[in-house]
Amino acid sequence: MHSSYFLALVLLLSPIVDLARETPGVESPAFTTVPEVSAGFDLLYEERFAEAREAFANWESRNPKEPLGEVAVAASYLFEELSRQGVLTSDFFLNEKKFLRGIDGSPDPGRMSHFRDALARARELAGERQKTNPNDGEALLALTLAAGMESDAESILQKRHLAGLKQMKKANGYAKELLAQHPDATDAYIAPGIANYIIGSQSAGSRFVLRFDGIHGDKKLGMEQVARTAENGRYLRPFAKIILALAARREKQNAVAQRLLRELSEQYPDSELFASEYAKAMSVASGD
Repeated sequence: MHSSYFLALVLLLSPIVDLARETPGVESPAFTTVPEVSAGFDLLYEERFAEAREAFANWESRNPKEPLGEVAVAASYLFEELSRQGVLTSDFFLNEKKFLRGIDGSPDPGRMSHFRDALARARELAGERQKTNPNDGEALLALTLAAGMESDAESILQKRHLAGLKQMKKANGYAKELLAQHPDATDAYIAPGIANYIIGSQSAGSRFVLRFDGIHGDKKLGMEQVARTAENGRYLRPFAKIILALAARREKQNAVAQRLLRELSEQYPDSELFASEYAKAMSVASGD
C-alpha cells in the first residue's frame, strides 16, 4: 500500500497554505502575509523547532480564534518528527521500500500526542468558523492542512496506509473547495500534486486500487502541481521546493534538483538539511 507522504505538511509539513499573492478584499491571516508567522516558518525550515513554536504561540495568543495558529503548531511537531526520522532526504526518497512503506521503527509518542492535540484544536476552530460560513476560506485551509498532515503522520510515521489514504482524500476535497473559490491559492496545489506523484509512483495494479476522488496518479502532473507552489507559493514555497527537488532526484532530473537545492541553501545558509542535500545532488551528473 502506498504512503501518502507530506500531503499538506500538508501540504508540512504541511504551514499556513497561504496564497501566492494577496487576495483583494480578503482580510484573513490565511490570505495575507503575517510577518511573525512567516518568521516562525523560516525557523521551522531551519530546524529550530522550539523557537518556531514559540513564535507561533506568541501570535496565537493574540489571535485565539484563528485556526491557522494551531495548524502551524501542529506542523512544527510533524516537521520535527519527519526531520528526526530523516524523511525529507534523498536517502529516504531514493529508498523505494521506505518511500512506499514508511519509516523504520516508530515515532516519538510524546511529540505525536502534541501534534494530534494541535490538530484537534485547529479543527475545532475551523468548525466554529464554518457555523457562520461553510465556505470560509480560512477554515477550508486549516482543514486541508490538518487532513494532509494527519495523512503524512499515518502513512509515513505510523505506517497505517489505509488511514493515511482516508485523510489524503479529505485533504484533496478541501483543497478543491478552496481552489474553486480562490484559484490564486497557489500553495494549495501541493496537496493534489503530492497525491498525484505518490500514487503515480505505484505499480499499474496499485494505481487502479488507489485511485480516488478523481486522482488517478500522474507523476508528471504531480510534479507540475508541486512546482506551482515552489514557484509562486508563500509560506509553503520552501517545503514545495524540497519535495520537488527530492522527486526530481528520483526521476533523474538532477539539474532541476541541483537548482532547487542551491536556492534553498542560499535562502537558509544555516540549514544542515539543505546544505547536505545540495552536496549530494551535486555529486551526481546533471541531466534532465
